Amino acid sequence: MDYESLLYAVDGRVARITLDRPQRGNGITRPLATELVDAVERADLDPSVHVMLLAGNGKGFCGGYDLVESAEARSANEAAAPAGSPLDPAVMAANHDPDGTWDPAVDFAMMHRNVRSFMALLRADKPVVCKVHGFCVAGGTDLALCSDLIVIADDARIGYPPARVWGSPTTGLWARRIGAQRAARLLYTGDCLTGREAVEWGLAVESAPAAELDARAEALVQRIALMPVNQLRMMKLVVTQELFGGGLHSAQILGTLLDGAARHTPEGFAFQQHAAAYGFKAAVRERDAPFDGA
Repeated sequence: MDYESLLYAVDGRVARITLDRPQRGNGITRPLATELVDAVERADLDPSVHVMLLAGNGKGFCGGYDLVESAEARSANEAAAPAGSPLDPAVMAANHDPDGTWDPAVDFAMMHRNVRSFMALLRADKPVVCKVHGFCVAGGTDLALCSDLIVIADDARIGYPPARVWGSPTTGLWARRIGAQRAARLLYTGDCLTGREAVEWGLAVESAPAAELDARAEALVQRIALMPVNQLRMMKLVVTQELFGGGLHSAQILGTLLDGAARHTPEGFAFQQHAAAYGFKAAVRERDAPFDGA
């Protein structure tokens, strides 16, 4: 498969999967999600690969979904579904029109495909280390939280600001990663953590100054790569069993349904209309203004 949204390379025992849409903050699109699934499967099936390193090119790891075009009512040009199908962007745009009818089942079908794509990281047989620099926000946190380990720059920012308006975390992993109370603290405010705080909260396994992040992540994956691949598969089964055994599927169903609902609240409509009139970044600034300096 030829990738357009990410880079894939194998170096010794490490498969390197790098999001490669830096001009859009590595924003998530359906093609990117599809390519991610293929790359993870490719690494899983390669007997030489022991561990995967997920990273992003540019100023940050991932800024979430590429919502600028959709929020500003621009035509989508990266359709993964045939024209006229329920998942065609034109059909979705009609369903997302504030003056029209919202079909939650269609919204769910679209977003749940993305959840399954993100979960390829967690369901992979082999460990996935996520290297976060700059920013990891909104839907980008789904990629990080579905990885087994997060190594983050001290000055990076990680969190889910759309909890304030227009979103709900679809993979349902926040409480499972950092506990219910700390997840509530983040999702009830939409606040972000620094890399140092992410380690203190148990979200990331370690942090490092930005200049040392690559070396720190490299040291970790090379250490993991020393393990026999069969042992790594068994250890990952043991670790992920707790996640899958405690109602994760139900949390994802609920989170994905609520994600669609959050885009169709009065506040969600107002956010989209403001973005269409003044631009997506302006709408985000207005949304976040009450929280700045709080």
